[in-house]
Amino acid sequence: MPLALLALAIGAFGIGTTEFVIMGLLPQVGSDLGVSIPTAGYLVTGYALGVMIGAPIMTALGTRISRKNMLMLLMGLFVLGNAVSALAPTFAVMLIGRVVASLAHGAFFGIGSVVAAELVAPQKKAAAISLMFTGLTVANVVGVPLGTFVGHTAGWRATFLVVAALGVVGLVGVAKLVPDVPRPEGVRLRHEIAAFKNVQVVLAMTMTVLGFGGVFAAITYIAPILTDVGGFAESSVPCLMAVFGTGMVVGNLVGGHFADRNLMPMLYTALAGLAVVLGLFTFLASDKTVSVAAVFLIGALGFATVPPLQKHVLDHAHGAPTLASAANIGAFNLGNALAAWLGGMVISAGFGYTAPNAVGAVLAASALIPAVLSHRLQRKDDHANATRPSAEPDLHSTSRTAVDPVRL
Repeated sequence: MPLALLALAIGAFGIGTTEFVIMGLLPQVGSDLGVSIPTAGYLVTGYALGVMIGAPIMTALGTRISRKNMLMLLMGLFVLGNAVSALAPTFAVMLIGRVVASLAHGAFFGIGSVVAAELVAPQKKAAAISLMFTGLTVANVVGVPLGTFVGHTAGWRATFLVVAALGVVGLVGVAKLVPDVPRPEGVRLRHEIAAFKNVQVVLAMTMTVLGFGGVFAAITYIAPILTDVGGFAESSVPCLMAVFGTGMVVGNLVGGHFADRNLMPMLYTALAGLAVVLGLFTFLASDKTVSVAAVFLIGALGFATVPPLQKHVLDHAHGAPTLASAANIGAFNLGNALAAWLGGMVISAGFGYTAPNAVGAVLAASALIPAVLSHRLQRKDDHANATRPSAEPDLHSTSRTAVDPVRL
């Protein structure tokens, strides 16, 4: 695999750390800036909304420059946002810093997915994408616990300064290692927007919202599930979240490997397995062994869908995949927000802390509907192509970019 993927993974590690580390620092941030914990929670909501809104906007603004230069600009924006957060004198300034950093999130992963796929042979695209996303998953195993530790020992401002420094490392890595691949000739913003007319792209994003929503319906409320229902001590929650992060790493790599061999069966297996695990976790959360296994499997099965879904979007967005790829990252965050809202509703309605697991099971199972529709459309198209009287070249297909990157 190209060494350039390491630079993308470092950037992804920093982004993943800043997205999730705030959850463990809300009490300190709220106390220092003079706001309540619920108000401090807007730092999480604001970031998610920034990702959803920023992904298409930043990608659209970057259609006139090379993808490498855009990745560098995004990492610069990420560094700026975290530096503002670290030095914020008020909560309002802190929130602005979070939103600024979030604007880089979706576009970085969207453009980075396209670059990663272009650096390798067609049969290795999903594996390359999964290696980039490994930075995000490892952040939940290493970056978030370390960032939380730094925040509790040296102050939350130190955490965001460290994250900003990670962004600088990622920026330098992109500048040094990612080849300056030229933009495809003739591709304009209208071509990028036209990709959304493809039913397969819309179906892939629907799978993303529903499938990943299943993960966050449970994980958003995992602390009270584990402590109030499972009987774990509060001090055990960080370790159990590391189990979740480990599952994310494993699922991401396995999903990338098998998606290159047979994409749709990989999605069927991951989504169906996620629905089953969440359904069982709804009724068996009081068993500690089951809870630990469920936390791992939710991370593994949830992130096993990420590389195949990103590859699915790239395959069907034809010669203009950048905006669609970034929008699919926004769809992940839309699923997060939707699931957290639905999970909060069922808890408020008096169904208990395990009810969000049932919501997640329904969401994951629902994702199988667009998956089946997508598979049928693909088989129909393949059959039509196979029965053509003469084989004509597909003018929209993407070929491997002629670059010779440094290899690991």
